Amino acid sequence: MAEKKVSTAELYNELIASMKEGNFAPVYILMGEEGYYIDKVCEYITNNALKEEEKDFNLTVCYGADVTARQIMDDARRFPVMADRQVVVVREAQAMKDLEALEKYVEKPVATTVLVICYKNGKIDARKKLLTRAKTVGKVFLSEPIRYDSEIVAFINDYLKSEGRNATIESRAAEVVAAHIGGDLKRLASELDKVLISFAPGAPRKITADIIEQKIGISKNYNVFEFRDALINRDAVKAHRIAKYFDENPKAGGLFAILPQTFVFFQNLMLAYYTPRPADDSAIMAQLGLAKPFQVRDYKKAMRNYSAKKTLQIIGKLREVDARSKGLDSVNTPPGELLQELVSFILH
Repeated sequence: MAEKKVSTAELYNELIASMKEGNFAPVYILMGEEGYYIDKVCEYITNNALKEEEKDFNLTVCYGADVTARQIMDDARRFPVMADRQVVVVREAQAMKDLEALEKYVEKPVATTVLVICYKNGKIDARKKLLTRAKTVGKVFLSEPIRYDSEIVAFINDYLKSEGRNATIESRAAEVVAAHIGGDLKRLASELDKVLISFAPGAPRKITADIIEQKIGISKNYNVFEFRDALINRDAVKAHRIAKYFDENPKAGGLFAILPQTFVFFQNLMLAYYTPRPADDSAIMAQLGLAKPFQVRDYKKAMRNYSAKKTLQIIGKLREVDARSKGLDSVNTPPGELLQELVSFILH
């Protein structure tokens, strides 16, 4: 059996748990396409590796575009001032022209320095000595983007429970938020914080679909999740009504909010058709990376309503509409008309 892949969230929790016990490594390389966790790890180190009164002389923050490897090494080799350690943070390290030169420092890091290298929107080549050595003397953290709706919902639930927030959210409300906002974790956290501050002190913190509509502005009846539900059930009236709402309410996101989520669903539906036999619930879950059995329900229902051939045609149409919405072939069809055209093609 293949080894289960550890998620970015799990790796993050392990890293924070270790630091909460006072275990700060001399070198951290934080890299990947998802900047949220990189910022969170860096924030924890800068807030907790030093006492507040130690930061003036022992916290150095620089940016990759403005600094050289030599300057970083000089800073890192200094001794702390009236403290047990110092922290040197390199933000936007991907902008450094001589990043690899830091391997000279990483080969023999100073024990009283915590060097934090934040490398966003990509990762350092695993073959580079900088990375291989950092894995030996310190910590290398890879922050990968969320790719499945189930992971977004899991993030929402974990975020609301963690760090003393003590909040819960209805499953339907979580799915609506996940479908509307997607995998932008920084924006998700910001929107959830907006909801949390609206609760009165001491009041139960349970987030419902009504609260989401009031505080975030996502309609509980007219949203990407309900649109997808209408397509799954081949409910033409509901699908066209929601499409009209999105066209008339630009803040809801319009065509550009609906396309990505709809594409992902039908792409997954196509994958479901290729599930190794026997294609039972557990096999479909494994094929699509679903976390809970009830999530299979929508795909099984859609498989009854859409053949594999039709699903492939829908994916093609989604690509076509996406291209036309961006002006390909100079077609100047309004987004609202494109959306209604897409709904008609899918349902008929």
